[in-house]
Amino acid sequence: MKTIHPLFFPFFVLLVIGCASPKAKDSIIPEPQSMIPQKGSFRFNKQTRLYVNFQGERQQFLTHYLEAAIQPLTESLEPLENNGINLLLTTNRSDFPVGESYQLEITSARISITAADEAGLFYGIQSLLQVIDSTTPDTPSAQAVLINDAPRFPYRGIHLDVSRHFFDTAFVKKQLDAMARYKLNRFHWHLTDGAGWRLEIKKYPLLTEIAAWRPYKSWKEWWNGDRSYGAKEDSIAHGGFYTQEEVKEMVTYAQERSITVIPEIEMPGHSEEVLAVYPQLSCAGQPYINSDFCIGNEETFTFLENVLTEVMELFPSEYIHIGGDEAAKTGWETCPKCRARMKQEGLTDVDELQSYMIHRIEKFLNSHGRHLLGWDEILEGGLAPHATVMSWRGEAGGIAAVKSGHKAIMTPGEFCYFDAYQDAPANQPEAIGGYLPLKKVYEYNPIPNGLNPEEEKLILGVQGNVWTEYMPSPEHTEYMIYPRLLALAEGAWSAPENKSWPAFRNKALEEIKTLQAKGYHPFDLKNEEGDRPSSLTQGTHLALDKKVVYHQPFAEQYPAAGELTLTDGWMGGWSYQDHRWQGFSKNPLEVTIDLGGLTPIHEISATFMQNIGPWVWIPKEVTIQVSADEDNFRELIRIQSEVPQDVKGPFYTNFGWKGTTEARFIRYTAHPIDKAGAWIFTDEIVVK
Repeated sequence: MKTIHPLFFPFFVLLVIGCASPKAKDSIIPEPQSMIPQKGSFRFNKQTRLYVNFQGERQQFLTHYLEAAIQPLTESLEPLENNGINLLLTTNRSDFPVGESYQLEITSARISITAADEAGLFYGIQSLLQVIDSTTPDTPSAQAVLINDAPRFPYRGIHLDVSRHFFDTAFVKKQLDAMARYKLNRFHWHLTDGAGWRLEIKKYPLLTEIAAWRPYKSWKEWWNGDRSYGAKEDSIAHGGFYTQEEVKEMVTYAQERSITVIPEIEMPGHSEEVLAVYPQLSCAGQPYINSDFCIGNEETFTFLENVLTEVMELFPSEYIHIGGDEAAKTGWETCPKCRARMKQEGLTDVDELQSYMIHRIEKFLNSHGRHLLGWDEILEGGLAPHATVMSWRGEAGGIAAVKSGHKAIMTPGEFCYFDAYQDAPANQPEAIGGYLPLKKVYEYNPIPNGLNPEEEKLILGVQGNVWTEYMPSPEHTEYMIYPRLLALAEGAWSAPENKSWPAFRNKALEEIKTLQAKGYHPFDLKNEEGDRPSSLTQGTHLALDKKVVYHQPFAEQYPAAGELTLTDGWMGGWSYQDHRWQGFSKNPLEVTIDLGGLTPIHEISATFMQNIGPWVWIPKEVTIQVSADEDNFRELIRIQSEVPQDVKGPFYTNFGWKGTTEARFIRYTAHPIDKAGAWIFTDEIVVK
């Protein structure tokens, strides 16, 4: 007999005792492939029985799972025609050609769930639990229906960062329960990063004795402080880690719910915590200097292979995620060991040096029957032969991967990063920035345009990412996850033609009540304010559709509508990622607008944003000039910003001039602050 975890029980029992309205066709998340209502309904009673046509540990788990969710069920040795539930594994793969697919048939006499694999049976149970109407707790019922269902993608994932803020096993199990309910099947566990190492490695005890602890409660305090680590015994220590026994328990818990846990061990960058306790693995050979492993040092590979050996003993997943993102690479350029490695291997630059490391780690993983998964930076310098790319910096990395014959998982920040604001920022808890409302998550299609059928098959699926820099508590983290996880789940499972935003929004409003009753802390969708009001309709002004000459180029990453952006009448929303805000980095914004003729002018203005998390600042200075002939400009105003550079965002401010003048040409210049890598963004230059 398997013990049912106490976290698991109330999540489903509330479906029996907490619903107050009958379930209709639109009540299942994610939307099934086919759902045909039938006449009548099945009513549970104390004599309702259960038949399962296979034996073993999995049969025991599913039996207990159903009983915890509905009521105690008498087990039958024969298939049930009346007053029973049949769980049926079939060997007829032709009826279920796609893994994890199932059929759920509910009649007034019986309930039957049929699948060709145990995951399909489990997902059939999830759909059953969502259609149960428990208006009368003593006699729950289910509307008669015939559901045939299969997933769109084999990879349907959620990523959780436990380095920036550590969350205990109870919290993680709670999220696994929700993942199972919405048919998500990959849990990407971000276990290591500069803010803390979270996995017991027996060969290297300092990783959890020191690198898992810091003298700051929150990531923000640590980041703005000295970014140091300390011993667990210190009175001000904050952090934590998972023992290997806890990890084994979590992996089993996930497997029971048809979820594969994919561990991430960051390399070569984001490794400050490792290098603080094992500084010999850094280029400097001293702690608190480098963030990247020294690739020229053979001891680095000994360490990584030893760590990965213990990781593979704990996690049976096909993939091991090795990070590969945002390596600074600066230490490698002057490191004698790295330069010697480059010369020895015939490498021309530090990108190829990183690629050398990724290739070598991939060979090690492949030799143990595993595959390498990494963020899209692993493309730099040449992609390892069998690697799978997780595309986060837009879709370009995923597209490049599949066009070269590699597999890819789509997780672009614009659509899949749940650390962005989900409503008007002024009324939301602090986030890293951006604006990702439920609708935008829901409308994302993981298959980019322009791929051929063979390339499309290499897109394994989609993943939502929960980065926790600004999520210091379990409650805040759940607030950011839900209900966006539901939208991602429907996009990952349901066929595009079966999706409907109005129908989904209604389902989400009801499902939020279920989540709240269970003890989750979702964003309450019914109170949503929406996008920046000025962005909702196209405006009109004197410069509308007028020619704009750029004296400095805008950034390729954020072109918005290109040279039409600043006079197209469309203001930006809450996020610079909405394709209306135009970005400038390294160069100032310096443009000239031609009004087409001498024009009376009373106002010239532009809006800028500050969002210091992603390095977006209000410009330090703005000048506005006018000319009648494009040669002789006179200055109307020079504005020095009074906005402190440490004001958190998103923060929006307008720099402009008001008065009376005549001009044909307007030159608007905005200079970024004196900080390497600083961005400025604007959306429209309004002339009245």
